[in-house]
Amino acid sequence: MAFKYNRLNKDDVALLMVDHQSGLLSLVRDFSPDDFKNNVLALADIAKFFNIPTILTTSFENGPNGPLVPELKNMFPDAPYFARPGQINAWDNEDFVKAVKATGKKQLLIAGVVTDVCVAFPTLSALEEGFEVFVVTDASGTFNQTTRDAAWSRMEQAGAQLMNWFSVGCELHRDWRNDIEGFGGILAKHLPHYANLMQSFGAQQG
Repeated sequence: MAFKYNRLNKDDVALLMVDHQSGLLSLVRDFSPDDFKNNVLALADIAKFFNIPTILTTSFENGPNGPLVPELKNMFPDAPYFARPGQINAWDNEDFVKAVKATGKKQLLIAGVVTDVCVAFPTLSALEEGFEVFVVTDASGTFNQTTRDAAWSRMEQAGAQLMNWFSVGCELHRDWRNDIEGFGGILAKHLPHYANLMQSFGAQQG
């Protein structure tokens, strides 16, 4: 079958942030803690900038997995939020799946902790139900690179597309002329070197 490039469409995509919980974050070893937090918040900023419907979920948050990180709660105070009582695969939670389908979106961005379980399981389930799934690799973390690479391979072979938060933002934005300062401001906030570009640009404009 011939390859078809289906771009991320800001009008037909939803973001699922799965199990970014205080306890589970301590398991992430394929990124440094600071880099990982920056990546997760960058993805969240992109979702807010493009008004992407966002759904939050946690697994067994009263146990060792811990609560959702407060930054995400604060950024999406009105987003659907599902504290799953025990289901490991978020797609096994009927309320979560109903909320996903209620968005009416055909494309799903998925990020979470850990990559090989909390991301992989709902990704495979959503693919099976006909969604187009984009895994945000650098806003998802796990124990080590070997585990991560195996999970990426499994999802990719099933049809998921692997992206990072920067490429997600650029594919949604499409054209710099849509909003130079707004989108550039997000990049500058989360990429220190890009801040230098924006400062230089601002000086030229001034």
